[in-house]
Amino acid sequence: MEGLELLIAARHLGLRLGGTDILRDVDFEVRAGEIVTLIGPNGSGKTSLLKALLGLAPATGALSRKPGLRIGYVPQHFPRDRSLPITVHGFLRLFAPEEAAAAALRRLGLGHLATRQIVALSGGELARVLLARAIAGKPELLILDEPLAGVDVAGEAALYHLIAEFRDELGCAVLLVSHDLHVVMAQADRVVCLNGHVCCEGKAEQVVRDPAFAQLFGPRVASELALYVHRHDHSHAGSGHG
Repeated sequence: MEGLELLIAARHLGLRLGGTDILRDVDFEVRAGEIVTLIGPNGSGKTSLLKALLGLAPATGALSRKPGLRIGYVPQHFPRDRSLPITVHGFLRLFAPEEAAAAALRRLGLGHLATRQIVALSGGELARVLLARAIAGKPELLILDEPLAGVDVAGEAALYHLIAEFRDELGCAVLLVSHDLHVVMAQADRVVCLNGHVCCEGKAEQVVRDPAFAQLFGPRVASELALYVHRHDHSHAGSGHG
């Protein structure tokens, strides 16, 4: 990925909140067209790193972006105010022109929800609407913080396949935070393991064999994922897609 255009980069990034170091000396970057997944235990600073990259948290160090970089963002939590009525279509129109908003809803199969109130959506429906909002502006970088919150198991794989399709259709990079390590390992071009600092990074098969990964997630998880990644790679190589 070294030859690809650099979209966003942090060097020696640090973040301190309430007297506690959340992030320290983090070097991190995302390049055009790649899917980068950020993993780590609860409290490891994943969401904080995303917020720092977006300029939503007061970080130290150096942060650079491609000039005019278009970012689509799906936050981990999206509170809905029941005292503020707004339809799905009206919500998207806050962020994109009419045609782009309608096209994003169609692409995600949400046209039938256009007149539904945001507060009346299920968790899975809201997740898709937030993804529609993120892609409506044709982002160069799509940042997704636990996008499957509220999505049932049956919808998880379909939504992850959609994310990979958006990368190809829009030509955008994807920065994804997820606790679903199996999906992460299957979809990512690069995996970054965070625990206040970058513990290890690289392709999935490299990361699951790194001692730092086993230390964070346990040797059993590391062993199971190493086998999973091997089977996944073997399956794709055997079908001509590897």
